Amino acid sequence: MIVSLLGISLSAFAQPEPPKNKIQLGGFIRNYGVFDTRVAYSSAEDFLYYLPKDQSLTEEGNDINAQTSFKYAALSSRLWVTASGYEFNGIKMGARVEFDFFAGVSGYTGTSTARLRQAFVTLSKNDWAIKIGQAWHPLAVDQADVIAMNAGTPFNALNRSPQFAFDYKASDNLTLTAMALSQMQYCSNGPSGTSANYLVRGILPELYAGMTYDDGKNVIKAGVDLLSIKPRTNGSDGAKVSDRITTITPFVYAMHKEDMWSLKGKLYYGQAGEHLTMNGGYGVHAIGSDGVYEYTATQHVTGWLSFLYGKQVKGALFLGYDKNLGTTKSLYSSDLFWMSKNCAANFNGAFRVVSTFIYNLGKMTFGIEHESTSAQYGDNLNLETGLAEDNLRWITNHRIIAMAKYTF
Repeated sequence: MIVSLLGISLSAFAQPEPPKNKIQLGGFIRNYGVFDTRVAYSSAEDFLYYLPKDQSLTEEGNDINAQTSFKYAALSSRLWVTASGYEFNGIKMGARVEFDFFAGVSGYTGTSTARLRQAFVTLSKNDWAIKIGQAWHPLAVDQADVIAMNAGTPFNALNRSPQFAFDYKASDNLTLTAMALSQMQYCSNGPSGTSANYLVRGILPELYAGMTYDDGKNVIKAGVDLLSIKPRTNGSDGAKVSDRITTITPFVYAMHKEDMWSLKGKLYYGQAGEHLTMNGGYGVHAIGSDGVYEYTATQHVTGWLSFLYGKQVKGALFLGYDKNLGTTKSLYSSDLFWMSKNCAANFNGAFRVVSTFIYNLGKMTFGIEHESTSAQYGDNLNLETGLAEDNLRWITNHRIIAMAKYTF
């Protein structure tokens, strides 16, 4: 009897065992074989494809960029670890770290090594949630139904960045989001090349505000991104300067999904956009008597539609369009004009048509895709408009992609 009472007494003071982390390992092995009819703006051994390059003519009139190629590699294979299930004082916590093997490859040569993709922690309770770390940029997170590694880029933003994100669930279907972001891999361009230093020196983080409506079948997102950078700290004479350019990029995204099919679409108005891997850039509009630069940014209207049908056997269609509207102000010089790595100063617009066939065999997926991308280029950059409008020409590349992917 005494032992029984003692057991009851001790149990009253016993603390419940705290929940433990649930650790999960996942990833996939993905192999691509790619055939191109033309030299392109691209990265990651040409597997991350942007646009066909403009013609480059020899004295005999031969276009050296009209060159076919074939490549095959598994460098986009991926591993990740997630932690979930832990809770403290009612706050749910989790984490994810994810990497692939893009690093170490230059052109088609090199030893592919691990590269950080995402590494973040999450906290949530009731109607709010926080994400801290390296994760998808809010303008890039919703992607098209293609098997290509570019996921629709440059018609869709491509960016993962260090960030602090706060979500507030205003109702069952509506979520409000505010974010502050930095730069790491996806950076702005400028006088010293592509670098995160321009944002670091600008003190202010990249800022985002948006909303998401989701009722299970329909998703609507809208948001605006603001970036303010300092391309220089010192002028040509060594004197300290306070140059700054501030750009905004609003967007809207919508999706409708049924049992067998889905339709997605996204539309951007982009200023500059190099850090988002979109077509654009900025240049100098004027130089003050004190040597300070006044900048002007390119303007683009960019959008895409993606249709997917099927379950085990799937078919998809992607349409992408981008129009360069020129710079917001005139350019001082074509030499002081910095563009995204996936296009050139004489770029005027582009469109893409993609047809995809996918066959799912359990954890194994096979796909084949035809991607036709056309870009318009011109001659003689007009400093007043920021456009090259003479001798306009369309340059087209046909890309055939074969994919085999095992997910675990």
